[in-house]
Amino acid sequence: MHAVLKREGEAVGRKRVERLICEAGLHGISPRRHGKGFTRRDPAATLAPDLVNRDFTAEGPNRLWVTDLTMIATDEGPLWLSAIRDAFSRRVVAWETSARADADLDLSSLECALASREVEPGKLIHHADHGCQYTAIKLTTRLVRAGIQASMGSVGDSYDNALAENLWMLIKTECVRVFATRAEVNLALFEYIDGFYNSRRIQKGLGYLSPIEFEEKHYTEQATAEQANLQPRRPALTS
Repeated sequence: MHAVLKREGEAVGRKRVERLICEAGLHGISPRRHGKGFTRRDPAATLAPDLVNRDFTAEGPNRLWVTDLTMIATDEGPLWLSAIRDAFSRRVVAWETSARADADLDLSSLECALASREVEPGKLIHHADHGCQYTAIKLTTRLVRAGIQASMGSVGDSYDNALAENLWMLIKTECVRVFATRAEVNLALFEYIDGFYNSRRIQKGLGYLSPIEFEEKHYTEQATAEQANLQPRRPALTS
């Protein structure tokens, strides 16, 4: 809250913000685990190596994507959410939902990400767990065609895909509602991910910028550096 007020030009100290929040009887929502994982391993599938080894850092956008599945309950039944998150900016580059937790759902989110991002073949890692959706032939074949390296952590170990698990924690604590229909979930996800998280939710790890702002800052600095390298240098003066 203090960081948000500071961004908006409000000159207020952190302790005062904490005091006012306390006086108003407000409190934050504590992150909590939301049950067991939803992906299941196919014992006959060929597994990709773990190229990430719990190091979720990247030198720039579209170098490391993490992905996972989660379930959101509704009165109509479960709705499955597949999302892809860029490790550099923490931006959700694609998300799709379905009543079925199958490879088609994850393939759909991958196609959406590929359509919206500039991917350089051989430079991007796609990291998931050993779930059968991610070892399916149709998904692994699409990764190969796009020149993307597949990486897999283990099933049931949240630390092996911590960046994706962190996204579920944010969604299920900040996008809090009881949903009657799957359509309500889709609208809420659109409002949260596209309308708030990517563009306006600041993060300490991004220098108190939103994911989109962090990417824009990166590209601006990159363009400035490239322009500086193109400027002709004056010859050194000699006496």
